[in-house]
Amino acid sequence: MDLNSEIHEDSIQEQQKHFHVLAVDDSLIDRKLLERLLTISSYQVTCVDSGKKALEYLGLLDNTDNDSTANSSSSSCTSSSQQEVPGTKVNLIMTDYSMPEMSGYDLLKRVKGSSWKNIPVVLMSSENVPSRIDMCLEGGAEEFLLKPVQLSDLRKLQSHLLNFMDIENNNKKKKKKDDEEDDDNDDNSNNKNENNAYKRKAMSIEPSERRPNMKELVVV
Repeated sequence: MDLNSEIHEDSIQEQQKHFHVLAVDDSLIDRKLLERLLTISSYQVTCVDSGKKALEYLGLLDNTDNDSTANSSSSSCTSSSQQEVPGTKVNLIMTDYSMPEMSGYDLLKRVKGSSWKNIPVVLMSSENVPSRIDMCLEGGAEEFLLKPVQLSDLRKLQSHLLNFMDIENNNKKKKKKDDEEDDDNDDNSNNKNENNAYKRKAMSIEPSERRPNMKELVVV
């Protein structure tokens, strides 16, 4: 490996330390395996055991889902240097396809129909069913991985994460530009209003009617 390749690899690894993956799987063994692989790859990881827990973490859980989630037992794992809180920044979702109550495909559709629509979603399954794979990819999934997931599979995700980060950065730049334009428009509008008020004030000031001088009065 030449020097440029080493620098590029180090840059990617440094970026991966800031990537946060939400892993969703009802199998404790599969969750632990996925967490270990992601941690080895320098990702921050949060694990949940159901699609509804994932929606809750993303802040997408509606009232109809709240009761069943509140009553269900929690089984999650977190591998991160920071304390995780619901709604925190997530850069990638990896979810099992076959789960009770809410399948990975249902979770995919909920995410893609929300404010998280740009986030990459990867489906996983131990069953190689072409129709299922095609359905998920057409529904917006970035990848469909067959279990057991390997380190080589995670390397495929780098391009999706980098593309997502580019989209996020472009959106931030666009928002900043729009905010600056809005501020400029507000300033111009305020200046225009001040000028109009000054003109109206100037137009309302008329010379008072001149009273006749006593000397000019004609005595009849």
